Amino acid sequence: MPLSSAIALHAAERPHAPAFRMEDRLFCFEELSADACRLLYTIERSAARATQRSVLSGRARLIALEIGNHPLFAAAFIAATAGGNCAALIDPHVPEATRRRMKAQLRPEIVILPNGDLLRLEVPSAGQSHALDAFAGSSPLQGGDGAEPFLVVFTSGTTGEPKAIVRDRRSWRISLETGQSFFGIGPETTTYAPGPLAHGLTLYALAECLWAGAEFIGARHFDPHQALNEIAERNVKRLVLVPTMLRRLCAEARGLAWNSVEKITVAGAKLTPGDRQAADRTFPSAAVTEYYGASELGFITVSGAADRHGPTAVGRAFPGVRLAILDDHDTALPQGETGTIFVESELISDGYMGDGDGAGFRRQGPLATVGDLGFLDAEGTLHLIGRAGGMVLSGGNNIYPSEVETVIMAVAGVEAVHVFGLEHPDLGSELAAIIQPNGSFDPAAFARHLADALPRYKHPRKIWLCRQMPMTASGKVAVKELRQWIAEEHPALERLI
Repeated sequence: MPLSSAIALHAAERPHAPAFRMEDRLFCFEELSADACRLLYTIERSAARATQRSVLSGRARLIALEIGNHPLFAAAFIAATAGGNCAALIDPHVPEATRRRMKAQLRPEIVILPNGDLLRLEVPSAGQSHALDAFAGSSPLQGGDGAEPFLVVFTSGTTGEPKAIVRDRRSWRISLETGQSFFGIGPETTTYAPGPLAHGLTLYALAECLWAGAEFIGARHFDPHQALNEIAERNVKRLVLVPTMLRRLCAEARGLAWNSVEKITVAGAKLTPGDRQAADRTFPSAAVTEYYGASELGFITVSGAADRHGPTAVGRAFPGVRLAILDDHDTALPQGETGTIFVESELISDGYMGDGDGAGFRRQGPLATVGDLGFLDAEGTLHLIGRAGGMVLSGGNNIYPSEVETVIMAVAGVEAVHVFGLEHPDLGSELAAIIQPNGSFDPAAFARHLADALPRYKHPRKIWLCRQMPMTASGKVAVKELRQWIAEEHPALERLI
């Protein structure tokens, strides 16, 4: 069932059921549907004045959403994907110059921007701007053809410049249908997901909830104290988080338990054994599910409590997904040998707009990859060894920072870590690390752990401690800012070795 059709159905059958909550604003399904219909009418009237078609060249009307975690995000997303529309998500936290380049690439017919508690619609090609309710009317929510473009999201390229990924309606419908059954999402599954709605993890959680008729609770900004209050007050059943957010919730809980939570879905990075123990204490009734995926490929693997949770293990294939490990000549490798991870599934995107940056997503027959490296063990568990484009060549040795980060995160007293390569006149590159410690961090124990877990050439040659890592809005380490701090010898960094 199309998402817009699901909203119309819930509005008719359960009009007063809660649908979308953003802090002090709550929309029931009837209100959400009505707002989306009014916004769709204004989009249609405004787009008629556009003098230039988008990069989609008539396959769909392209609506850029540049509103962040706004109370009207859900209504805007529904309207921007209804009928023949395609939504392009632009994170307002991205630097303004980058956002301008993103919009120049897309050439959207409409750009939707915040206007206080309301929204405004710009028609860039006509140089016009309209208020949310500039046109009095309402258009019915209708689904589009499965092959039509439905969504454009951005992911960082190897140069750091965002790359636009196109997804069609059919792949999302299949994903929602499979995910609802696999994750056990029903109308009663109140979900709290405080991350940025412009990013895949939180956006997908919103779509899951709206499609299933469940309440979605978001946050303008993530604050662990406020989040725990929200979880208790709203009797939240499910959390969707990145590991950093889960760690901060558990630390803020200070040993208290939140028993309403039954499910926790985590993605974006691996949980450490310490993370799982903390989650068990803070949310004792919750089953924790991790998944590994990519914006280009959709779900790849999942792991639950009964699965292997070693340093590199990322779970078994998601339902309907086939995994293959290929060498540099695209020949299948036997079990246990490391190569490029390829995926075959109906969740794969249409790929990048334009030429991309020559790296990342590519197809090989029915298979596709983003260049990540790993191997399959005898039980069918996928082990992730290195992220695409992340290898450091130091003294002739190939080192994958993600492997080293996994080892360091297993050390007691480590809250976060970033491992990377720095230029070196003799080695080519040398491995470096920035660690966020807590009060229990012991440098001697840390050194012993590295010696036991990694060969010497994989040990970082330079290490800084940072008491409070800069974070992105999505709860990940702000890598560019950290690199700048090193160049500036920022006082927030304390040299360990």
